[in-house]
Amino acid sequence: MRIGAIDQGTTSTRILVAEGQSVRIAAVLPHATRYPRPGWVEQDALELIGNIERCIAEAGQLDALGLANQGESCLAWDGATGEPLTPIVVWQDNRTAKDLQALPPALAERVTALSFLPLDAYFSASKLGWIVRNVPAAREALAAGRLRLGTTDAFFHDRLGGRFVTDRATASRTALMNFRTGEWDAELCSIFGVPIGCLPAILPNIGDFGVMRGIPVRAAIVDQQASLYGHGCRMPGEGKITFGTGGFALVLTEGPVVPEAAGGLLPTVAWDLGEGTSYALDGGIYDVGSAIDWAIRAGIAEGVADFDHFAAPPAIDRGLVFVPAFSGLAAPLWDRSAVPIITGLTPEMSRRDLCQALIEGIALSAAGIMAAFAGATPLSGALRIDGGVSRSGYFVDFLSACLGREVLVRGFGDQTALGVAALVARATGATIPGTDDADRRFAAPPRPDRLASFLDIQRRGIGLRQQD
Repeated sequence: MRIGAIDQGTTSTRILVAEGQSVRIAAVLPHATRYPRPGWVEQDALELIGNIERCIAEAGQLDALGLANQGESCLAWDGATGEPLTPIVVWQDNRTAKDLQALPPALAERVTALSFLPLDAYFSASKLGWIVRNVPAAREALAAGRLRLGTTDAFFHDRLGGRFVTDRATASRTALMNFRTGEWDAELCSIFGVPIGCLPAILPNIGDFGVMRGIPVRAAIVDQQASLYGHGCRMPGEGKITFGTGGFALVLTEGPVVPEAAGGLLPTVAWDLGEGTSYALDGGIYDVGSAIDWAIRAGIAEGVADFDHFAAPPAIDRGLVFVPAFSGLAAPLWDRSAVPIITGLTPEMSRRDLCQALIEGIALSAAGIMAAFAGATPLSGALRIDGGVSRSGYFVDFLSACLGREVLVRGFGDQTALGVAALVARATGATIPGTDDADRRFAAPPRPDRLASFLDIQRRGIGLRQQD
């Protein structure tokens, strides 16, 4: 059987093809991101649709497909024509932050009690509510009974696959799904102003998601859960971090963790394979690849190669600390008002020192997330990581020291696509080959003092961002 796995991510769309003993990426297509106003982040829905179709065409003949989506990004479209009524409002978009801050505390508590998620602009619920209130074309479609709302996967399934559906793991990230029932919640929809009848049906993560270009789509899942599955995590306590535009950590739990016991981490559905739901806790860093991109645009670095092989001692040991909170802080602090901080800069330091401090700041931010996990669902075994910065030996060695734990770097870099392929294989009874031949393990001498110092400086940036 020839399996195709589409990873529709924040910066690109790619397709993995698995057949026999071969696993390869057949195509990678980047797409544009626009920033029309401060805090707004958008993408063109038709560009992404076109890239998915091109990826499928590049892959050649396929027997089954799977799809991973970029999580909390969402849009509105016309159910009769399939035409998007809005751009994609990307997960990084912060346009609803002030609206959410104005809600009464009791309402925020109610959202968390039902969805198990904090009240934050990161999630799709407030974005979809904003669309209904502010986009005339969406209101017209609603009045005509043609409005459809959802995360990007639901648009792709509807437009390309002929089914208006989403999956339970993705739905758990919207703040519109009742975490206990696994279905859309009328009260949550009312709080955010999202018509419940405009949302897609929720399916398990393997099943019938339609037919794209004649190929049955047999699995669908949000990207970070796909990566967790790709890393081979199956037992409670096993976890991973994927370092892409942001950095996202997931650790499997014994069962659902109530928000009060999560320590600021996010209870989430890991996957529903039709035999009972598996759960995880999620912690994220908003700025990883985006922070490195900033450094390159600002002329601090010439390229990603500048973030490896430093001759000087660690920057933090020399008093130089960089907290890369360009988009604020995610779990466990959940403060969009936090700002980036550079402290300890002296006249003899250079751009090279700033690059070193930035890559250390990303590692320390990740270590801070994993410290929060220790209080709720301790990690067992090595921490599995993948993504762009995991290719930096300096970064991984530094991260291992901060964690005081072995770090396993996957030799095959596309764990999200691999996880989708593994889900398709499970759904179809096929097998895919292993990809662990090039895995690397790092176990540096522990330095927990660095994390304590970093977290103290990180807290100084909370509440300092200027509000419009």
